[in-house]
Amino acid sequence: MTVWRSVSGLCMGLALTVLSACAGPPKPPAITAASDTRGRIVQVALTEWERWGRLTVDGWPEALPHEAAPENYENILTYWESVPEGGAIAARHRQAHDALIASLAYQSEDGSDGQAYGTQPAAPIALPSISLWAYPAWSAAFVSYVMGRAGVPDTAFPPSAAHAFYIDSLLYAASYDHATAPFLPHDPQDYAPRPGDLICANRANTTRLAGWRDRMAETGQFRPLHCDVVVANGGGVVQAIGGNVLDAVVLRRFPADRSGRVLPAPLDKPSFFVVFQNRLN
Repeated sequence: MTVWRSVSGLCMGLALTVLSACAGPPKPPAITAASDTRGRIVQVALTEWERWGRLTVDGWPEALPHEAAPENYENILTYWESVPEGGAIAARHRQAHDALIASLAYQSEDGSDGQAYGTQPAAPIALPSISLWAYPAWSAAFVSYVMGRAGVPDTAFPPSAAHAFYIDSLLYAASYDHATAPFLPHDPQDYAPRPGDLICANRANTTRLAGWRDRMAETGQFRPLHCDVVVANGGGVVQAIGGNVLDAVVLRRFPADRSGRVLPAPLDKPSFFVVFQNRLN
């Protein structure tokens, strides 16, 4: 049954993708002021997406339409500074960045035609590619930044440099007190995500996660995971924004069924294993 659903879901996803391409994909929501927590989370995620140039893709592409602007380097530092482990990483990035800029400036001033150093005008410096700052992976720091910026307290969402560890905290809170947990886990096939929710996938190539209960069986162990912030659901797609997606903040459109539940990912792509329902006011 599970295999059948995966295959049929993939076929349905391909069909919906074709239909979406014919009718035109749903537009991302507009950035609006919000007083509720869900709305603020969406607002912050969309604002960051705007900063990065509104990069948008369907599903799981191998490359972006174009590389993100190198000036977004400063945004990555801001995300790192929002997690307890990130201060040292941000400092190392800044040191490496400044040294690289100084080296490029020296080469620009020195020239290449044999003239003495400093005797010709400095040429414009080509800033380092944004891809230089993709490691350590900053996608969990991005989600943590969005939550903190939206006013979500650390007690409800503990910021972390690793998705696995804040996911473990959310799962523990839900198992300890299901009635009041701020984020409630659902299997993707059972729940249609809403704006402000989190949709998470397993990036490990060795073992798959059939659902969020499988993650609870290995609580505390690191596993490469990835979560995106859901910003819209409708028109056959779930729209979600994530960080460090092909080295940038990107809005991705995942195929969904008629009820708005995200369809299984292709077999060679990270599989969805949990959707966290945001129950904050």
